[in-house]
Amino acid sequence: MRLIRVTEERVAVLYAQGQVPGFVHTSVGQEAVAVGALFRVRPTDVITSTHRGHGHVLAKGLPPERMFAELMGKDAGANRGRGGSMHVADPELGIFGANGIVGAGLPIATGAAYALRPRGDVAIAFFGDGAVSTGAFHESLNLAALWQLPVVYVCENNGFSEFSRTGDQHPVPVAQRAVAYGMPFQQVDGNDVEAVDAVMDAALAAVRSGGGPRLVEAVTLRVRGHYEGDPQRYRGAADLPADPLVVARERLLASGVPRPEIDEIDDEIARVVASAEKFAVDAPEPDPATAREFVTAPRRFVAVTDPGAGTPVSTSRIIRQALSDALTDDPTVFLAGIDVAGGNVFGLTRGLAEQWPDRVLDTPIAETAIMGLGVGAAMAGLRPVVELMYLDFLGVCLDQLMNQAAKLRFMTGGAVTVPMVVRTQFGSGRSSGSQHSQSLEALLAHLPGLTVVMPSDPADHYGLLRSAIDDDNPVVFIENRLIYERKGPLPARGYRVPLGSARVVRPGTDLTIVSWSRMVHLSLAAAAQLASEGVDAEVVDLRTITPLDRDAVLRSLARTNRLLIVHEAVTDFGVGAELAALAVNEGFWSLDAPVRRVGAPATPAPYAPALERTWIPTENDIIRAARELTADR
Repeated sequence: MRLIRVTEERVAVLYAQGQVPGFVHTSVGQEAVAVGALFRVRPTDVITSTHRGHGHVLAKGLPPERMFAELMGKDAGANRGRGGSMHVADPELGIFGANGIVGAGLPIATGAAYALRPRGDVAIAFFGDGAVSTGAFHESLNLAALWQLPVVYVCENNGFSEFSRTGDQHPVPVAQRAVAYGMPFQQVDGNDVEAVDAVMDAALAAVRSGGGPRLVEAVTLRVRGHYEGDPQRYRGAADLPADPLVVARERLLASGVPRPEIDEIDDEIARVVASAEKFAVDAPEPDPATAREFVTAPRRFVAVTDPGAGTPVSTSRIIRQALSDALTDDPTVFLAGIDVAGGNVFGLTRGLAEQWPDRVLDTPIAETAIMGLGVGAAMAGLRPVVELMYLDFLGVCLDQLMNQAAKLRFMTGGAVTVPMVVRTQFGSGRSSGSQHSQSLEALLAHLPGLTVVMPSDPADHYGLLRSAIDDDNPVVFIENRLIYERKGPLPARGYRVPLGSARVVRPGTDLTIVSWSRMVHLSLAAAAQLASEGVDAEVVDLRTITPLDRDAVLRSLARTNRLLIVHEAVTDFGVGAELAALAVNEGFWSLDAPVRRVGAPATPAPYAPALERTWIPTENDIIRAARELTADR
């Protein structure tokens, strides 16, 4: 406790002096919670923390030298200076990360708990009272209670949600939240380290014995402001209860521990913190040449092979076979999502739960929990394939992809891998309306750290999905539902397609058409019509949106000198714009005509069939644009 207190006090000083950049949220006053909660954990247990997480990571065993260095942005820091105060992590110590997003660690801890179940280990999720109003809190507790996962949720109720008193934010006490999920609950004096230890000892024992999750509320205090520099006009002196270090010192004295012995502890901690601070001050800055490192894990080598001439089957059958083969070949793979065990809305996973009842799992309708399940389980060593029923639902769970899965490897300086796949689907043309028709790949491709795959060919659905599951990066695998019944040969079991590799599906000399997903088939049909008119169009299927195979596009453009981009998404600010920028930059001297794009207009997808037909790009739209591009050749 003394180590945490002195460290935090020095961090506050260093921040005021400008030696710690960014934002700093200290945990002064909450030391008893961190120490009492983690006193009996195993090295193999996992914690997730909050933006106020310095005490948690120190209590879990992170050396103060590495924490000081991380806060100062040094290469010797816990995350090589990529995480900073709000994102300290060390997966080797079971520290799955402090988190700058309120409540975001709860789904990750829930996912980790699923992975820890066979090992007898436990996940501990720290969160503040402000997080109980978030969807992440409710979805996590609901899933953990439903699956009886080994996780203890520790609420540090310091009386404030950022700048507001807890009573002004939450009409229902934390205890009643636990009742709502049928979860055992215990409140404890968070300023009494022995009391916290006793409650957590019982909670951990119950969880380890298969008793399911627990919710512990530690009523504690926040001595300093929400952040360093907070003027705290919203609080007064009456808000400060007993200091946990004073409580502990007085109890030690009362129990007969000599004062000099306690003073020696204080002196020793002062020396330890001073040494750690000096180490960090003297440590070198990260080399600017490494600024782009740790965004993605190294890709596995994938040999280009022939898919074989298997029996023609539907693309939906091919996807199911890819998932079945992955489950058979790798015991760390599991599937989870809404109605996955029942076959999913399109029947793609039908029958898999009968063969793997413990690895094909139905979840509640809780997209944030589903994504967090994937992130946490992947960090803990599994290879989850989680399903987002419709791509349109991305907005419900974007944080777990955008701020967690995509960034964790970078923010931990390469210490974390997140080998998860998010399977989802989209497709316009069936009057699904504005909330079930969107092609949102541009949004995902804009997030460094995510891999985005959009196959068109039946065999590619198998090869790319198997490669995605093998990959050590988070992959969003986007299927077009209007392709599900398109038939092609079932590939051989070992077939793989390299991620980030485009394919020329029709060679040509007069025009390059670049497309992906269902629009590849329209482009091929358009190319056939253009050929009858004397225009030889080359069609390039991107297959992977990111990483983008820029070289393949530029090579094709160098052969044809004209570029037409075709996608189902709205044209404005899309992937087509990125390809156009590529053409007029690196490919400028190959261009004999302006770059053209064919896509949907910048409106939501309409419902009425008559309107939708005018909104969706068609074969005739492609032909018309191609004619205009080649009119002067």
